[in-house]
Amino acid sequence: MAEEPRIDPWGTVEVKDYKRLMEVFGIKPINTILPLLEKAGMKPSAYMRRGIIFGHRDMDRVLEAKIRGEPVAVLTGFMPSGRFHFGHKLTVDQLIYYQNSGFKIFVALADAEAVIVRRIPRREAIRIAVEEYVANMIALGLDPDKTEFYFQTNRGAPYYRLLQLFAGKVTAAEMEAIYGDLTPAKVMAALTQAADILHVELEEYGGYKHVVVPVGADQDPHLRLTRDLADRMGGIISLERPASTYHKMQRGLDGVKMSSSRPDSTIFLTDPLNEAKRKLMKALTGGRATAEEQRRLGGVPESCTVYDMHMYHLMGDEELAKIYRDCRSGAMLCGECKLLAWSKMKDLLERHQQRLEEAREVAWSIVDAPRF
Repeated sequence: MAEEPRIDPWGTVEVKDYKRLMEVFGIKPINTILPLLEKAGMKPSAYMRRGIIFGHRDMDRVLEAKIRGEPVAVLTGFMPSGRFHFGHKLTVDQLIYYQNSGFKIFVALADAEAVIVRRIPRREAIRIAVEEYVANMIALGLDPDKTEFYFQTNRGAPYYRLLQLFAGKVTAAEMEAIYGDLTPAKVMAALTQAADILHVELEEYGGYKHVVVPVGADQDPHLRLTRDLADRMGGIISLERPASTYHKMQRGLDGVKMSSSRPDSTIFLTDPLNEAKRKLMKALTGGRATAEEQRRLGGVPESCTVYDMHMYHLMGDEELAKIYRDCRSGAMLCGECKLLAWSKMKDLLERHQQRLEEAREVAWSIVDAPRF
């Protein structure tokens, strides 16, 4: 019997077999909710159409609530441990999609997790959270007037009450079965994330009983723990299981996991243009050894990190389909493809960076930063 996969949300292991992940952990294909999206007045996003968002849990329940006119919310969190890059943009694009569809948006700034798990200095974690994460999200188009940003360490008594009560609803053996080897810091971080997801159901925070959490597949352990905790709080408070959607993580430019700690694996949205271009031009492609082979055999866009950038961030559906055909047929060489990607990325980065300075001022004015 094949060993069941275990995912470490703090590790560097990549998810390679998404089909197996769905089978083992009961994740449903995203296409099962497409009819409900239409009924809820929403069109599938580009990420859904392209299979980047590939699965969900209970998203049908959230959409049915939206159709009935009940309030719905989205919660996500960012750990401020490094600079904001295109991998983070993937999640923000989803928040904007939901915000434009009438969902309330909550964004947790996971300063506690950054300090206790990543060992980021306290004041630096707060600065990164505001100047890198909140500011870049606003510059990308997330409406600060319709978004509730908060620091984990600054949230209030009802939030912490939930977190403390959760500790009595799970055993060490269960936590180890979900996460593997644990430290006290990781136990605290996991329970804090459960409080992030479930506290928005409390009346003090709006009473949103229908909450969806968009996550990368590597974060599913947190959702499984949170759903179990929601079930076990009966007799104390009634909590609904959160829904979730799952997206494939964008590969780094070197073909492995994208990470702020490996600067050449990604392009930061604050990179100077010449630095961003340098990284893109060095990116791993699915091309052949020579131009002659490429023209004869065609390229392999499925193995190309530049094609990933096209698919995740740069191209419309028709443009993307043409790039795929031209690569496969050998009509387009890798150098041409990179220059096409750069022409789009240059425009994106220039517009974004122009908005960013003003967004940083707004960010400090709307976030209640912890005193210590």
